[in-house]
Amino acid sequence: MTNRVSAIIPAYNEAPNIASVLRVLRDVPEIHEIIVVDDGSTDNTAEMARQNGAIVLSLPENQGKGGAMKAGAAIACGDVVLFLDADLVGLTVTHVKELLIPVLTGSSDATVGIFEGGRASTDWAQALAPFLSGQRALRRQLLVGFEHIDMAGYGVELQLHRQLKRMGISPHEVVLRDVTQVVKEEKLGLVKGFSARMRMYWEIIREIPRV
Repeated sequence: MTNRVSAIIPAYNEAPNIASVLRVLRDVPEIHEIIVVDDGSTDNTAEMARQNGAIVLSLPENQGKGGAMKAGAAIACGDVVLFLDADLVGLTVTHVKELLIPVLTGSSDATVGIFEGGRASTDWAQALAPFLSGQRALRRQLLVGFEHIDMAGYGVELQLHRQLKRMGISPHEVVLRDVTQVVKEEKLGLVKGFSARMRMYWEIIREIPRV
């Protein structure tokens, strides 16, 4: 039986960045559908996604990353779900296939992508806590057991890690060589970006005691 793959990208005000990620996904033959969840964006993220071949689910208000991921998974038709961030830099078709193949072949139920060689800040963060990565592939049936994923915000990766652990699943780690992402200070400016980063860290820290 052929596994169908749904790629889901949660996106909030990612119009300048999302097209490059979508162009890569369009060239991955294993992917059957690309869903962009426009999480209440105030820019033209949705239009950029449509122009680049994605199915767009527009949320009227910002739900946070966990809420956007849950909304995308709810409409996905694939047996395998691939989650990717919308602001990746350096992503290639090979990287995507390396995330998918262990799940598609049945050698693993889930994978997680780890940045390496992209930039020091993102490499360092994932070296310390690889489960913080938003680049993941997993069997869609596993999402049924995930509790309150929509309430986790930026802590969603920690919650995914915790619930997979409860299921006895250890995701296969895939090194994403030379991949990084646009940091918040680059998107929003130094002051707003720093403030957004602190909010993100706080949402993550709230989840740590549960891991």
